[in-house]
Amino acid sequence: MKVAVFGTKSYDRKYLDQANNEFNHELTYFDAHLNVTIAPLAKGFEAVCVFVNDEIDESCLRKLSDLGITIIALRCAGFNNVDLSVAASLNITVVRVPEYSPHGVAEHAVALILALNRKIYRAYNRVRENNFLLEGLLGFNLNTKIIGVIGTGKIGSVFCKIMSGFGCMVLAYDPCPNERCAAYGIKYTDLENLLKQSDIISLHCPLTPETYHLIDDKALAYMKTNVMLINTSRGALIDTVAVIKNLKSGKIGYLGLDVYEEEGDLFFEDVSDKILEDDIFARLLTFPNVLITGHQAFFTITALENIAMTTLSNLTDLEQGKHCPNKVSDQLIQVARKK
Repeated sequence: MKVAVFGTKSYDRKYLDQANNEFNHELTYFDAHLNVTIAPLAKGFEAVCVFVNDEIDESCLRKLSDLGITIIALRCAGFNNVDLSVAASLNITVVRVPEYSPHGVAEHAVALILALNRKIYRAYNRVRENNFLLEGLLGFNLNTKIIGVIGTGKIGSVFCKIMSGFGCMVLAYDPCPNERCAAYGIKYTDLENLLKQSDIISLHCPLTPETYHLIDDKALAYMKTNVMLINTSRGALIDTVAVIKNLKSGKIGYLGLDVYEEEGDLFFEDVSDKILEDDIFARLLTFPNVLITGHQAFFTITALENIAMTTLSNLTDLEQGKHCPNKVSDQLIQVARKK
């Protein structure tokens, strides 16, 4: 199958080429993110392969359809950047990689917690300057702390298990409780109670119309003073303006982000020689108790191998007319149509 692969870096090409030895698709790589302006590059291809910051909205989809594209292969689990309803109406099939490295993402969330708590980033810089003072580096024991986990799918359940290992009490909220979490001793509760009780809150839910700005002024008002908030899922789960206000007031004591709701123009690129035009993101960078990584949580060897293998396997299933287990379901498309 002839596939236009957008938003690629050297590591994407390396692992896709490795996996393609088994599948023999004709892959053409583009550095640019796919959007309606870039869509003409897909002329002559049967499928496009995209990542989290490609914009496959209605106008882009209609352009792709006019060019004869019938498949969109996502190299990620989330699909909030694709208008599923329009894709279905144009008979464009959407496939994804629902599980590529749940351990990697969960472990990165834990790394953010540990680094924020024990001020690892500040200690690193001090020691390099021969400053060995401990003032300002005081942390707390994770043991016995209450951890609130919003979303207990594959990643969230791994995170719950890890935090249980620290001796934490783990509360969880998910409209569809995960049986595996019960085995770890996780207690499910409603969202309001979780927000009120938790010392640390970690987000592991997908971005949907229902979860957009899930963490807003109202949610923050329920939280404990000095709460730690972690997000390795999708940036728009958090109302960044509300979070900044609560950082300034001291309500949020620690903030760890691997995602940001306006990350599309920043993450995965080197913009170090440019003026940062996003005033909200620039404000986040001024806080000493904020730690941000650039959508790095997924970035492990295991993940890149699994993403490449599953993506190309999805394309082969569709090419050969087989059932593809990773096709975005009709149920999800119907939900999209109702919104």
